[in-house]
Amino acid sequence: MIEHHPLEPFLPSHAKLLMLGSFPPPQKRWSMNFFYPNLQNDMWRIFGFLFFQDKEHFLRPDKKSFCQEAIVNFLTEKGIALYDTATAVRRLQDNASDKFLEVVEPTDIRLLLKQLPQCQAIATTGQKATDIIRSQLEVQEPAVGHCEPFEFEDRNLQLYRMPSSSRAYPLALQKKADSYRFMFKHLGLL
Repeated sequence: MIEHHPLEPFLPSHAKLLMLGSFPPPQKRWSMNFFYPNLQNDMWRIFGFLFFQDKEHFLRPDKKSFCQEAIVNFLTEKGIALYDTATAVRRLQDNASDKFLEVVEPTDIRLLLKQLPQCQAIATTGQKATDIIRSQLEVQEPAVGHCEPFEFEDRNLQLYRMPSSSRAYPLALQKKADSYRFMFKHLGLL
């Protein structure tokens, strides 16, 4: 069965950074109707830790869901856009693992960048997302936690390869946060 992306791209017009994952987890694992919705994913804990010195900053008081409104307001203020590199997939197993996602329709990355005239960088949060970007843009593959420059139309941008925020990726939250800190500082967001 082909699954189409359930969310629209989140594209603040002044965004400096476009973060791209592969595809959302099955909706039964969502705690909110936004990107990185699974409570077992550490993306919003990484953001809370880095920007507010509190990994639980974006959790609701009951700790059973993330606060979508606080996340959207924060991302809008900072100029961080979000989407995924696939708009349609076939899930080969009932989970969000990249290795069990068959991309049926990749996202048009060039179209996203055209909608973000102030964008200075793309960050991928996994190997599948990085591979899809590289299939559409001429850019070297960065090592995890690093970046590579590339050109898009008349702009010079960076591609950052971040560690996955999934807990299935065997790296402590602090170590993952260190890579994200490098990127946010490099872009003047932190």
